[in-house]
Amino acid sequence: MIKVSLQKKIMMNKAIYIATSEANSGKSIVALGLMRMLLGKFAKVGYFRPIIDDVAKVKKDNHINTIISHFELDINPNDAYAFTRTQFINKRNKGLDGEIIDTIIEKYKALEEKNDFMLVEGTDFSGEGVAIELDVNVLIAKNLGIPVIIVSSGVGKTLDEFIGGLCLAYDSFEDKEVEVLAVIANKVQEMNIELVKTGVEKNLPKDVFVNVIPLIPSLNNPTIKEIAKAIDAKVLFGKEYFNNQVTSFKVGAMQLRNYLTYLEENCLIITPGDRADIILGALQANISTNYPTIAGIVLTGGILPEEPIIKLIEGLSQIVPIITVNEGTFDVANKIGAVRSHMYAGNKQKIMTSLNTFDKYVEVDKLNEKLITFTNNGITPRMFQYNLLKRAKTQRKHIVLPEGNDDRIITAASKLIEMDIVDLTILGEVANIESKIQRLGLKLDLNKVTIINPIESEYFEDFSNTLFELRKNKGVTIDMAEDLMGDVSYFGTMMVHKGLADGMVSGAAHTTQHTIKPALQFIKTKPDVSVVSSIFFMCLEDRVSVFGDCAINPNPTAEQLAEIAISSADSSKNFGIDPKIAMLSYSSGASGKGAEVDKVREATEIIKRLRPDLKVEGPIQYDAAVDETVGKSKMPDSEVAGQANVLIFPDLNTGNNTYKAVQRETGAIAIGPMLQGLNKPVNDLSRGCTVDDIFNTVILTAIQAQGL
Repeated sequence: MIKVSLQKKIMMNKAIYIATSEANSGKSIVALGLMRMLLGKFAKVGYFRPIIDDVAKVKKDNHINTIISHFELDINPNDAYAFTRTQFINKRNKGLDGEIIDTIIEKYKALEEKNDFMLVEGTDFSGEGVAIELDVNVLIAKNLGIPVIIVSSGVGKTLDEFIGGLCLAYDSFEDKEVEVLAVIANKVQEMNIELVKTGVEKNLPKDVFVNVIPLIPSLNNPTIKEIAKAIDAKVLFGKEYFNNQVTSFKVGAMQLRNYLTYLEENCLIITPGDRADIILGALQANISTNYPTIAGIVLTGGILPEEPIIKLIEGLSQIVPIITVNEGTFDVANKIGAVRSHMYAGNKQKIMTSLNTFDKYVEVDKLNEKLITFTNNGITPRMFQYNLLKRAKTQRKHIVLPEGNDDRIITAASKLIEMDIVDLTILGEVANIESKIQRLGLKLDLNKVTIINPIESEYFEDFSNTLFELRKNKGVTIDMAEDLMGDVSYFGTMMVHKGLADGMVSGAAHTTQHTIKPALQFIKTKPDVSVVSSIFFMCLEDRVSVFGDCAINPNPTAEQLAEIAISSADSSKNFGIDPKIAMLSYSSGASGKGAEVDKVREATEIIKRLRPDLKVEGPIQYDAAVDETVGKSKMPDSEVAGQANVLIFPDLNTGNNTYKAVQRETGAIAIGPMLQGLNKPVNDLSRGCTVDDIFNTVILTAIQAQGL
């Protein structure tokens, strides 16, 4: 047995250990879900695996690579583990048990010192050494001094067998005085969730947190990439679709007319390379609305299709992965049947399914409460973005995206629907949007999205009449109203005005004026607001700051500047940021003179008079506002200097250039602009926006709508 090195035992409890007692428990879904949850609480979360499966020298451990790449962790993969399985077995056979534990502790501590919390994932129970793995995980957790979450699979077990195995694992940790915080029953039939939960809770202490995750078939389906690797196949076509999931495979040996009747959704076709009829028939079935979608085609026997067939396939607008192997159909089919699916970094769809499943079936807030042993001050970008997603999901909102002709909008919509965050209406023609989805290779289910062509819409006449009534005193005729309502910005804004949507996000293909003009005309500003302004949430390396106004008002007056600051402070509070406002200028305190600094000074006094509850300083220079040392030297009595998180710029020229400079030079994520002051949320995108910009802005808009 491995000796417990008491002198190395770590008493810190800023970590959690994910353990299992069997192979294929599905603990990756728990590791992914926990990592996202923890990044919403802590600025830096480390990931560590004491023992990994053997990998080639040029390759990385799949678990480590997936976690580090997906969550963009600043961790060297070589620092994230202590031993490969072979290294561990060799040292243990030589009686170097103490050295094993000491090395694991040393490498763990090196990561722990750089992070606020540690997620440790135990061994996989595959290969040599399985018989001793549970004991090894118990002793590693004990020596690291961290509590455990046990993950167990329900596949192929009766309820009594499952509970018995789980209790045995629990007792193994408890016997060594390792605290078990939670157990997660995984891969359980959905109809048995409550039965399993009740049965496990009856057999464990009441303070042990119990959750049950059902069996998700898509997580067990191998991808074309995994199958190609397992059978050593060469790629002929469609490598960009290698993440297609395979639900079943069909051997093409019969005539095409009979074979087509056996096709199933996302099945894999296995056929000799000279069966041109099967190959072309399958590709045609894939694009036919009368047949299921296929995942890919495997050509066997080392036979390639003839040149005319290759040329025909090359000219198709939509294809699937086609791979070729030298072995015969029978041997290849047997190998494919034995392929086991794994999580890997490139399979974003499977990762998102895992994250959504974890959030759906695990009581995250209760688990979070059990895990967290200290409170972290401030809010980091990771915390902020995690909290945005979490908050958006608490009260589902409906957002309209007018620019359905833009690829970025459709791609962002696909991501939003996949994560099940908001309801969406996209303006455009159904055929054009369907074509984009196919061309972009997206998995956007149009049954979950509403698509409206404004001119052909059932709402068109009513919207036109409403606009006419609202604007007839401004000289708008009914004909003019109908012309305007054919514009997607007017139509989308009217959906918000009428309550058919909770908010609108536009501007990827339109100017700011084009986007917000309809909103100013009939959504209008809030009763106590005279100016519409904007803010960016600037996600810097270690904090989130609010920049305003960087998008709307060219040269605000002192009164307008004060109103922008007050709106920005209120918006900050709404998004979980305790505002400390810096009214920026080229001088700090009373030293500067001139019209511009006087304007900022006057705006600051207005804020103090109207909102004495707000912490505000101005005029103040940027460095004095955000750098604690400079702030104390220039304004030692200020409660804002050096700590400001809401930065108000004196004009659009300064604000717009500063946010772009900070974004480009520091790599900060700029979320926004978010408009403030309107009765209902309408937000404007930059025409240079990315898919992530659109995604984030939709989330902001949904949260704004929650506050109405």
